[in-house]
Amino acid sequence: MPIRVILDTDIGTDVDDCVALALLLQSPEVTLEGVTCVYGDVALRARMVLKLLHLHGGPDVPVLAGARTPLLGRVPVYWEGHEGKGLLERRDAALKPADGHATDFLAQTVMANPGQIHLLAIGPLTNVALALLREPGMAKALAGLTIMGGAARGPESYHLAVAEHNIRCDPEAAHVVFASGAPITLIPLDVTMQTHIDAAGVAHIRRGETPFHDAVARQVEQYLELKGRSSTPMHDPLAAAAVFCPDLVQTCPLRVDVETAGLHTSGMTVMRAPKDTLRANAQVALNVDAPRFESLLLERLSRPLGNRACAPASGLLGRAET
Repeated sequence: MPIRVILDTDIGTDVDDCVALALLLQSPEVTLEGVTCVYGDVALRARMVLKLLHLHGGPDVPVLAGARTPLLGRVPVYWEGHEGKGLLERRDAALKPADGHATDFLAQTVMANPGQIHLLAIGPLTNVALALLREPGMAKALAGLTIMGGAARGPESYHLAVAEHNIRCDPEAAHVVFASGAPITLIPLDVTMQTHIDAAGVAHIRRGETPFHDAVARQVEQYLELKGRSSTPMHDPLAAAAVFCPDLVQTCPLRVDVETAGLHTSGMTVMRAPKDTLRANAQVALNVDAPRFESLLLERLSRPLGNRACAPASGLLGRAET
């Protein structure tokens, strides 16, 4: 049975959200039940999602706009100003999200399908927190909640930011989510920074030879140019892949708390070994098979549209030829 997934995303300038959505659409293990957009201009984010869905063949997936600002409004919204460039055209202004609010959709869909919906959250956690506050039973009704966010910052990763972007943008929402009791798998920066896509990967995606493949490839290419990089980490796609291919990462049960008051550390994820008085609340990825993930990613993204039923993820062992 395919995994029923709702994607909560802040798709925009950084290309990893776009690639994560494309990966889900190209993976037979997944049925995409809906996409909810969070943070900033959520209507624009919804148009980006709708455009990608249209280019993929118009799957009937509800797309809803959600919270524009952080839970308490204490952190200014960060807006890079590049969102939608190279993807949206003037005529795409007609693309509109479905009626209703993302948080209502999340709570209602999960509660109507207990134990069946896996929520993949790859942006600030405002929508998820609001849904959990509205419907506390949602935490136990989720089949799983995979989050891209945070950083364990062990001895080999002290160069990483003290607070990762998705958590830093709304620390209070992240606190609500980690305190909810939901079955959380956390994919932090420590592992996502080990995965990349580069110009050779862009060329590989273009082998699909459709407007969808070209759009995804162009978004990656454009982001590399914008940042002046030869490659960029695949943060959100790794979280997406971990939903249907969990053995790509090695996880450890940890206690994760979110700092909400520190002068220098607001949004920091504090990860500790659990004990009787401090129970684990997340399975945290600490290692990743990066070559295998990168192989899976490029193989999936370059597939012909409608040809989702190919080799299972567990059969992809090496880096894709580029």
